[in-house]
Amino acid sequence: MLTQLRAAADPTRLRILALAAACDLCVADFAEVLRQSQPRVSRHLGVMVEAGLLERRRESKNVFFRLAPTGLAQELATRAATSDEALAADRRAAQRVMAERARQATELFRMQGANWDEMGALGLPHDEIERAVLERLPERVQRLLDIGTGTGRMLQVIAPRAGSMLGIDASRAMLALARTRLAEQPGLRHAAVRQGDMYRLELPDGHFDTVLMQMVLHYATEPAQALAEAMRVLSPGGRLIVVDLARHEDKTLAAEGHHWLGFDDAGLERMLPAGEMELEKPSVVRGKLETRIWVARRKPVAAGSEAARTVDA
Repeated sequence: MLTQLRAAADPTRLRILALAAACDLCVADFAEVLRQSQPRVSRHLGVMVEAGLLERRRESKNVFFRLAPTGLAQELATRAATSDEALAADRRAAQRVMAERARQATELFRMQGANWDEMGALGLPHDEIERAVLERLPERVQRLLDIGTGTGRMLQVIAPRAGSMLGIDASRAMLALARTRLAEQPGLRHAAVRQGDMYRLELPDGHFDTVLMQMVLHYATEPAQALAEAMRVLSPGGRLIVVDLARHEDKTLAAEGHHWLGFDDAGLERMLPAGEMELEKPSVVRGKLETRIWVARRKPVAAGSEAARTVDA
């Protein structure tokens, strides 16, 4: 506690704590907002990471910083005077930085012809699909993983029911949009996003009680491998929710990167690890193309088994 208090006992570091409580920023972002040199900001960030007030996470060439979930870090950030003009100015500057990042990401998508609002482009009913997903969720989700989170829309939808949420996406441009969306919305500090590979999630076994894969699987070259990795991080008794197109014959989508023209129930069941998942009857949402919401529950670990002893440990 003394180490953390000493680390925070500096005006610039308190400003950094207040900013980190509102959004994830990299060194260059902090330097721009604080109007200080990057080496100086890096030194401050290093002290606070070492003290456990901030967490750092590398994404490609950037390193993002986030307020640590410890009680003291949260308490210090909360007690920073919200009426303080300097902190209010910092928040406005951070919002401008996030908005510019999102604008650049959107322009990049336009230039590359990427279609980040896929459901709208496919003529799928967003609202109906989101309602159908919520119907398949329990009333309370402790730890949610959203694989292929895109712009973070489903994190927003599920937020009122979740204890903590993590969105994974391979696209830095998508994540820039997602971070901006999460920073703009109050009550979403229990959500985070990071760059990741759905075939190799750098996450512990059995950590999440709910894993969501929405409009992701038809892009996968190895969907069975992606499903197996999703199941690995799912806790016993947890739910894997797959939202994707039902089997269709629109071959024009192959030119847009779809490796699979949707899936049928039997095909999806065959891709799940044998004997480890129980597939429930899917929900169906009609549209230009049919969308299905499959729910697979990971079977509880049998009492007395080696796996059960490992989980207990």
